[in-house]
Amino acid sequence: MTTLWLMFSAAFLAATLLPGGSEVLLAALLNDDASIWVSLVVVATIGNTLGSITSYYLGSLGRFAKSPEDMATGKYQRSLRLIQRYGSWSLLLAWAPVIGDLLCLLAGWMKLPLIRSTIMIFIGKGIRYLLVAAAAMHWL
Repeated sequence: MTTLWLMFSAAFLAATLLPGGSEVLLAALLNDDASIWVSLVVVATIGNTLGSITSYYLGSLGRFAKSPEDMATGKYQRSLRLIQRYGSWSLLLAWAPVIGDLLCLLAGWMKLPLIRSTIMIFIGKGIRYLLVAAAAMHWL
């Protein structure tokens, strides 16, 4: 049970404060006990998704600080265009380094539907953790 809480915490923090780390922990935990791979993948996916929803929420609060004109010019342009073009579907890339956190933040800023956004984030992150688990257990 401690292992699952450790995985959850690392995955949550990786999506909010600390870049990376949760994939390495998942691989290490699977190296110790591969029999709990399903539980580890599910817990990591849930933790990382909730961390991204925190970014979504912060983005919705940021709407008060940044106007649409401010967002349309500057470092957010590429991610903003991606979300404008694909909407919630772009959140399937929420797992991606650098751009993933920004996509979640902008999704909240743009007030994309929370439930659909959460589902897309969950699917993208779930696939990533499944691939990490498969690689760690030498299935790939």
